[in-house]
Amino acid sequence: MELRNATVLVTGANRGLGAEFVRQLIERGAAKVYAAARRAETVSVGDTRIVPTCLDITNEAMVADVASIAADVDVVINNAGVFTMQNLVTGDLDAIRLEMATHFWGTLSMTRAFAPILARNGGGAILNVMSVGSFQVFPGNGAYAAAKAAEWQLTNSTRLELAAQGTQVVGLHVSATDTDMLAGVDMPKNNPADVIRQALDGLESGLDEVLADADTRAVKALLAQPPKVMYAGVNIVK
Repeated sequence: MELRNATVLVTGANRGLGAEFVRQLIERGAAKVYAAARRAETVSVGDTRIVPTCLDITNEAMVADVASIAADVDVVINNAGVFTMQNLVTGDLDAIRLEMATHFWGTLSMTRAFAPILARNGGGAILNVMSVGSFQVFPGNGAYAAAKAAEWQLTNSTRLELAAQGTQVVGLHVSATDTDMLAGVDMPKNNPADVIRQALDGLESGLDEVLADADTRAVKALLAQPPKVMYAGVNIVK
């Protein structure tokens, strides 16, 4: 997928990875970037090619409205996300539902709304931003991991379903990255610029999946192992 002169929509574009996607897309020569966020006024606009767009991906009516406005899109980047830090057994059910509403249902809503547009515009691409949590869960992030695992299979399924119309579907998986979402967590973190560079390189190279760091690659390699191997170093909550 050639990004130069492409028209791209990025969700969650007002900060973190989303803002970095917008910055690097402009650097790569995108013709237009719809920078979507729940509050469009929070999007930084340093270039006339950036179009701030109001969108809550959990609201199907808003998704439909944006799809009608952004009918020239070639690439959709599903980046919007939440991280509620909820366990599944004892956590707040509304927060758990929000995780699934955002990462699974929101991504699906965007995919269903924009698939016909991408088909009319020549096929294009969808890139879904996921996590090492797609493959492995830790105590305290059960809701996030469950939602990201669901989004992973959504990505795999829609890749197959949209192949006939020539739409590339890319899954980006990444571990802890230095964004606002993890600002209060003291741990090694990826550089957002490096993550997004890899994601866009993979998109332009025709990859199906980008594993953006060594931790994510190591965890995915353990999927064929018994759970006791995957979770050998995980502390059990008592």
